[in-house]
Amino acid sequence: DGVTLCNARGVHDASTAELVVGLVIASLRRIPEFVRAQATGEWLHDRYDALADRTVLIVGYGAVGAAIERRLAGFEVDVLRVARRAREGVAPFEDLPALLPQADVVIVVCPLTPDTRGMIDRTFLGRMRQGALLVNASRGPVAVTDDLVAAAGSGHVRLALDVTDPEPLPDGHPLWSEPRA
Repeated sequence: DGVTLCNARGVHDASTAELVVGLVIASLRRIPEFVRAQATGEWLHDRYDALADRTVLIVGYGAVGAAIERRLAGFEVDVLRVARRAREGVAPFEDLPALLPQADVVIVVCPLTPDTRGMIDRTFLGRMRQGALLVNASRGPVAVTDDLVAAAGSGHVRLALDVTDPEPLPDGHPLWSEPRA
């Protein structure tokens, strides 16, 4: 009695959704590579993936997941949705094994719980399409870092990580793409 409890639901929906869509586009279009090449005067000429006509799987379809989908609306993508509990248009986590092979882009924005800790593991990554993009904007421990390194190192998946475990990654870690200044 006499204590007010609050949460921050909704505070980060827009900023997280914008970050995720930015990571998806930057990764598919390989913008970081262009920036690095520009610094060295290198010209990169190739074909780069577009977001249009892709299937995007949002794992963690709560307020942030819905905000991501709203921002993807103009990109001509098909969206698959997964959440802890099934509801109209949203599959339960138990359906992930069947949905992962359908997605070109997998966006993870679920909370860290005992059920999601280590969810992105060798099995999860192995079910993803060859060359699919994984964007983790949830919590670092949702993914098994060694399994991310192996899957990305083999070329099976591409990664865009807002979070890692540990965070920050130590210098020289295989997921760290550039030396720190």
